[in-house]
Amino acid sequence: MHPFLEGMILGFTLAIMLGPAMFSLIQTSIHRGLNRGMMLAGGIFLSDLVLVVLCYLGALQVFGNERNYLMFGIIGGIILVVFGVVTFLRKVHVTDNNSLIEVKKPGVLTYIFKGFFLNFANPFVWIFWVSVMVTVSASHGADSYATIAFFAGTLFTIFTTDIAKVIVASRLKRYLQPKVLIMVNHAVGILLVLFGIYLVIRTFMNF
Repeated sequence: MHPFLEGMILGFTLAIMLGPAMFSLIQTSIHRGLNRGMMLAGGIFLSDLVLVVLCYLGALQVFGNERNYLMFGIIGGIILVVFGVVTFLRKVHVTDNNSLIEVKKPGVLTYIFKGFFLNFANPFVWIFWVSVMVTVSASHGADSYATIAFFAGTLFTIFTTDIAKVIVASRLKRYLQPKVLIMVNHAVGILLVLFGIYLVIRTFMNF
């Protein structure tokens, strides 16, 4: 099988996995619309791309140190908790008729940075890409083309499926009442906080 197709299989597998980035992606698409959701997806894609490149260059060896792993695990968990609290407290503005009021949206770059750091702050994302890089490199040996093709297929599939999620979620917005949007904010916020706390606890357990 061609390495690009192998990478696509991995990408489809990742696309159905639940994580803080996916929850935030769906919530943003519903609450902020198609364009902001796509910008968030773009930020997530850029963070994955940066990590893959760093892994390929061997720069992530620093995370092999237990002390560094502990530090980054705690920082990553705290960042996710902060994102969760902000999401939980975000207000949905409605009229007396229970209709959604459009408020000023943060700039495009805000969502790109949010997607980037939300994904980058998860230490398990680092560990995952390092593990995949080691496995793929061992499988294809010195064939750099095969390695690049594999990760190109993976990243392409992750990005396209994220865009599909954004489109579906943004179209659901018109059928959702403000109360449902508030519940989505609360649910995503709680999940992000719980996942952040889990990361911190898991990091201490592994240390």
